[in-house]
This record gives sequence, C-alpha cells and structure tokens, in this order.
Amino acid sequence: MVSRSDFRWDVVGVSSLPQSWQSTCLLVLGHDIHFHDKKIALLEAGPRKECDPVPDRYSNRVSSISPGSATLLSSFGAWDHVCSLRLKPFRRMQVWDACSEAMIIFEKDDLDDMGYIVENDVIMSALTKQLDAVADRVEVFYGSRAVGYTWPLPSHSSDTSPWVQIELADGRRLQTKLLIGADGHNSVVRKEAEIKNIEHQYDQSAVVATLHLSEATDNNVAWQRFLPTGPIALLPLSDTASSLVWSTSHERASELLAMDEESFVDSINSAFWSNINHSNFIDTAGAMFRSALLLLKPSGTAVRQLPPSVAKVDPESRAMFPLGLGHATQYVRHRVALIGDAAHRVHPLAGQGVNLGFGDIACLAHHLSAAAFNGSDLGSLKHLLKFETERQRHNVSLIAAIDVLKRLYSTRLAPLVLLRTWGLQATNALPPVKEQIVAFASK
Repeated sequence: MVSRSDFRWDVVGVSSLPQSWQSTCLLVLGHDIHFHDKKIALLEAGPRKECDPVPDRYSNRVSSISPGSATLLSSFGAWDHVCSLRLKPFRRMQVWDACSEAMIIFEKDDLDDMGYIVENDVIMSALTKQLDAVADRVEVFYGSRAVGYTWPLPSHSSDTSPWVQIELADGRRLQTKLLIGADGHNSVVRKEAEIKNIEHQYDQSAVVATLHLSEATDNNVAWQRFLPTGPIALLPLSDTASSLVWSTSHERASELLAMDEESFVDSINSAFWSNINHSNFIDTAGAMFRSALLLLKPSGTAVRQLPPSVAKVDPESRAMFPLGLGHATQYVRHRVALIGDAAHRVHPLAGQGVNLGFGDIACLAHHLSAAAFNGSDLGSLKHLLKFETERQRHNVSLIAAIDVLKRLYSTRLAPLVLLRTWGLQATNALPPVKEQIVAFASK
C-alpha cells in the first residue's frame, strides 16, 4: 500500500542544474504517442529558467547546435522558440595550426547551415516554455534535490520491487520504474548506482567571454586555432559579436582573467594572428607538400579567410572552468539510464559535448517508445542495453578522436608538428573525407 507521501511515476528524470538534456528527453517522451498513458516527472534542482525577452547582453555560455540536434528540438516545438529568441547560424568552419600554415575548411556546397551558436539560457528558456505546454503530461518539480536512492533488486529475483525510490531534501519520496540521470559529470545517480567512471583531468581550463568585433561582418564562420597550449575558438553570435572559448593552462587562464581589457583583447588577437610559433623548416616542408597536393588535386583546397579582429570584451563576461575527460563504463543498470555529461564528458575543442547528449536522448527515446508500444517494462535491461550498445559505439570513437587531437596539437616537437601539418593539408584536399566528417558532426 502506498502512503500519501509517496508518488509513483513511470519515468523520472534527475538534473542537478538547469540543463537541456533532461528537459529535452522528457519532452520527447511527453510528445510520444506511445507514452500518452505514462506518468513522467522531472526533478530540477535549479529554479525555473526563462529569458523571454532575451537580455541585451549575450551570455558567456553557448553551445554549438548541430542540424541533427536542431531537428530533435523541432520535434516538440522548442526550436521554433529558440529561433524567435536568438541564435546565429554558421556556414563555414576554419581550423588551423599555430605552428604551421596548415588548415582545414569545412563548408557545405549547398550553403546550408553547418550549425548554430545558441546561448544555453536561450535553449533552457525554450524548453521551459515547452514544459509549460505539456504540464498535463510532464510534471516538473523545480528546486527539488534528490538526497537518496533505494534500488530494486534485479528482475530475476523473486521478491523484487519494480520501483526505484527517490528521497528528496524536503522529505518527499518518489517512486519510478525508470530513473534517467542527467545530473552532470559529477553525477550522483551514477555514483549511487555504483557505475564506474573513467576520468582524466586535463591540465587545462577554458576561458569564456563575449567579444565585440572591430567592424561588422557577415560573421558566419566558426574559427578555431590550435595553439601549443590549447585551442582557441571564436564562435559567431551576431554580425558584431562573438563568443570566446580559449582552452589553455590553468595558470594562463588565471592570467587572462586578471588582465585589464586592453591586454586581454591584445592577447586574443595575437593568439589568432601571431606566427611566433612558426619555424622555417615546417613552413618550407608544408609549402612543398601543399604544392604537390595542388598538382594532384587542384580543386581540392578552399580559400583561406582571415579571422575578424576583436575590439573589446563585455564587462564581467570573462569566466573559466576546468576541463576533463570522462566516460561511464556502463550507461544503464536495472531501471537506470545515464545521458549527457553523466555518461560522458569531452574536451570542448570539437564543440560536440551538447550534441552527444542530444544523440543519447534520440536513441533512448527510440528504444523506450518501442518498449512502450510493445507493453514492455520501461526499466528492463532488455531495451536499455540496446541504447547503451548503440550510443557507446558512437560516443567512444568520438571521445577518443577528440582526445587524440588534443594531445597531438599540444606539442611543439618538429616531427609531430610536421606529421599533423601534412595530415591536415591532405584532409583539406580531399572533399569526400571532409564531407564524411561534416556528416558525422551534423547528426
């Protein structure tokens, strides 16, 4: 018998901060016809997040949203709201090495958008609006913090209860047949479920800020330069503003935060324009290889563009946060599934962190929808393991590739600099290879 203090749900999602993954996941399920008779709840530790109308100043925390993620958000109406608030599409990416002239340019032949730079607050505002619209299907408990979990025994046990019990800080208790953890890279759900997490702390922090350009441009290019101390990226926000994401050593990051505005702006422009890390040997070897590529494939290279010059920085927009790598050895347990940073954490150099989380959601929702259609137990490992297998195959390869890139570009050793120079030039000269990379990143 259930006491009045108990609440029973088919699916409960847990988020430690206002995060887009958990809200998106439950909205997708809330709009699924096979979930029309299911009870869904979201435990949101943070307050209700809304920014309609958007503030004049841009937030310093932004995400690069892929076309695939935009399609997912469109499936329940959130993307239309994002478009009505604020976003900036980009149609080209230029990535180049600070130790050589090597570069690679990604763009679509049909001039479709490659992606969109959106403030995290704007995404959350759009999701909040959609949650309000489905309040009869998805109940949100704002400011609710889970402090304890009691797990049911595995399904093969004869005396098992089908419920995960969740104790809240205010004394309430909830029960659910499936708990979805999207509570960040320090996930309590993951720890309480005794799922191991492989972690590595990079000796780097990311410095973020909102920047104003020296002059107005179309500003539809995402720029990234690999410095020996870490990559620096300039992401378009408008024709006159861009968002900075500069990964560097902890010491250098602290210095950048402490600089006066003029010194900070000078440091950014120097990071994008200076050739102080070049050597005659690498430049000569790279030029010879590039000439050979032009002879073999004269139409395979794209025209280099010069990055915009930065004029000033928004006051109080500078911030820093440490970087690391993490991957849960399992994404699921009996009646538990992990998505987003709770399952994996990546370096921001490829801008794929948020899109990995949205990919988790699309995959999990697909398998849960099939389970609901078949009348199966939503918390059963039978379909949860299908989600885990599919996503780990995708995520592990991408996380490994990003980690290798980070390490490969964190050295000034001439043989490795020459190797990556030739590799970048060869890739840039092969449109089919670049198209595969773009297609993979667009999912």
